[in-house]
Formats: sequence, C-alpha cells, structure tokens
Amino acid sequence: MAKPSIALSELVEKGGDVDFVREMLQYAGQRIMEIDVEELCGLPYGERGPGRQNARNGFRERQWETRSGTIGLRIPKLRKGSYFPAFLEPRRTAEKALTAVIQEAYIQGISTRSVDELVKAMGMTGISKSQVSRLCEEIDERVNAFLTRPIEGDWPYLWIDATYVKTRSGGRIVSVAVILAVGVNTDGTRELLGLAVGPSEAEPFWIDFLRSLSRRGLRGVKLVICSSYYVI
Repeated sequence: MAKPSIALSELVEKGGDVDFVREMLQYAGQRIMEIDVEELCGLPYGERGPGRQNARNGFRERQWETRSGTIGLRIPKLRKGSYFPAFLEPRRTAEKALTAVIQEAYIQGISTRSVDELVKAMGMTGISKSQVSRLCEEIDERVNAFLTRPIEGDWPYLWIDATYVKTRSGGRIVSVAVILAVGVNTDGTRELLGLAVGPSEAEPFWIDFLRSLSRRGLRGVKLVICSSYYVI
C-alpha cells in the first residue's frame, strides 16, 4: 500500500535523481545570475543601445556547497563595479528555496508566483515579470524533458511505489497520488526512470504509467519490487 503522505523533498531523494537535482540547481542558479546581471547592465549580453549602463567582463569560478553536492558556478564580472550574487551570502537559505521550486516542477509545473517568491528569497528584487515567466518556463521544460527522456539500456531491477503529496489546485490545497519508478541498470547505477501524478491510485492510472515506461524504451527487467497491490 502507498504511504498516506510524504514530503516532496523526501520523494525526490527517494527517486534516486540527486544528480539531476544538482544539475538543475546549477542551471537555475546560473540563469538567475545572468538575469540579474542583465538588469544591472540595462541590456542583454551582446546587445548595443542607449540603455546600456554597464558591460560584462568575463567570469570567475566559485564553488557552491549544497545538500545535493558541490556545484560549480561562473559568476559574471562587470567592467564597472563588482557583482556578487546575494544567494551565495552566508546563512542565506536560497538553496532550500531553489530546491523546493525544482521539486514543485516535478509534480505540477511551477507558477510565476513561485519563481517570483524564489527570486525575492534569493535577495534579488529587480527582475522583471517577463524574466520571471521565462525562467519558470525554462525550469519546467528541463524537468519535463528529464521525465520524458528515452530510457536506454537494460534495467534488470525496477522499484515502483506510490505516495500522496499536497499540492495547490484551483486555489485549494489537495492531495494527489504520485507514482514513480526507480531502476538499477547493469552497471549498478540507480536512477529515477519515471514519475506521474493523478487524482488517485486507480488501476487505469497505474496501467498508463507502466505503458509509458515501455513506450520510452524500458527493457531487460528481471525483478520488480512493488508495495502497491494495484500493480500485482
């Protein structure tokens, strides 16, 4: 049987996709810096015009220690003055806020409101609504690409389970079913292979999910470990 509820952070960690979360943290952190510097310069990188107030002058490398591991960032340098992203300041909880937004994208896609709150949590107030919307779309696109990617190689061991998480829908907080599949390939690598969200653990929901794994290329399964009776 599925657990009645679970924290979204635990679900993502349980899914075995820490590498992807780390990659998304790096991508989002880098993009937020790019957008922040674009605002400071007045124009996007490479564009010329009367609105330009400053210009880029290369990058400097910086390591960001997160709970998902060490992340390498390239901090933009400016020709006039200096730039240091506020989210790297000591004791700032920006990493937690950014991880929460990435986790939210797994379940329902993120809203511009979530990204706007994230930007404020990271100490950046000058980012426009259009840039917030663009960042929101970019994060969703990358997460969706990861969840629908082709499954390559043989995965002899497959662990599938379901849980329930709280999510916002139509202005209300509701409970939704989340099912996921974690595989181990012939090299011993553990990876999240699939994740789907539905109103309940009804049999058609499970069937569609398993068929989607097959369509994406899942093969070589020799042992399936499952704690939900809908799949047995």
